[in-house]
Amino acid sequence: MRPILMKGHERPLTFLKYNRDGDLLFSCAKDHNPTVWFADNGERLGTYRGHNGAVWCCDVSRDSTRLITGSADQTAKLWNVQTGQQLFTFNFDSPARSVDFSVGDKLAVITTDPFMELTSALHVKRIARDISDQSAESLLVLKGPQGRINRAVWGPLNRTIISGGEDSIIRIWDSETGKLLKESDKETGHKKTITSLVKSADGSHFLTGSLDKSAKLWDMRTLTLIKTYVTERPVNAVAMSPLLDHVVIGGGQDASAVTTTDHRAGKFEAKFFDKILQEEIGGVKGHFGPINALAFNPDGKSFSSGGEDGYVRLHHFDPDYFNIKI
Repeated sequence: MRPILMKGHERPLTFLKYNRDGDLLFSCAKDHNPTVWFADNGERLGTYRGHNGAVWCCDVSRDSTRLITGSADQTAKLWNVQTGQQLFTFNFDSPARSVDFSVGDKLAVITTDPFMELTSALHVKRIARDISDQSAESLLVLKGPQGRINRAVWGPLNRTIISGGEDSIIRIWDSETGKLLKESDKETGHKKTITSLVKSADGSHFLTGSLDKSAKLWDMRTLTLIKTYVTERPVNAVAMSPLLDHVVIGGGQDASAVTTTDHRAGKFEAKFFDKILQEEIGGVKGHFGPINALAFNPDGKSFSSGGEDGYVRLHHFDPDYFNIKI
């Protein structure tokens, strides 16, 4: 499995996202310019210029026409995927950390960081089909918990919003009323900051990664803990194969401690676990810094990782990957 090295960012990667067809890969980094690549050969298609802060997160609509990005410049922007044109800007009073389109792309949830006296918040925005009708108003603003919310996604049928962040508790909110419906159990839940949260392809369960050196699999509706995957380093990114029962986990020690260790000792590899048996089945090395972002192609035949080293590595699996036996 030879990775394709995609060099386009000058600063650490923060987020990776495939479109639904799996032919485009969107990458966000701390260098202000979200980038789109061809997902088969890693060729760069273009960049989306307009932010003047680190871009933390992005999401692409189901038909691959709209991109939404959230940035440290206290805005979230809507873009035309094809032309790279800025369509609309949502302004906030603190950095926008996470963005997620609802099923049907009519709504988006945007999370904002705590800042000065402001607490973290979840903003639900209506996304107009015609950009001239787009409004900046929030349908709903949920005042979040202490500490920032690192990720918020839509639950089944857009009825709920699931959030996780620095206080290590996963919360499920009612997306109509804003009521808090469920919280993860302190005993079974994560012990440290939740860094990443990703839904399964069918939306029945989701996976969270945390600095407590574990990833956990949860039931989407009941918030029951299903599985726990334990590694020996903080987890920055998680992804789930849509094809096989595989979970991939990426991380590494804090960026500030990287220079004091050999790149082989730094454990900067993406680790594959069997989703059911919770056992490690392999790893993919290569990054010269912690892995900050992971994404599986929707066809399950390739995956990409983004690191603190500014590279995106695109891996197409060899045939023998598909018959790994434990």
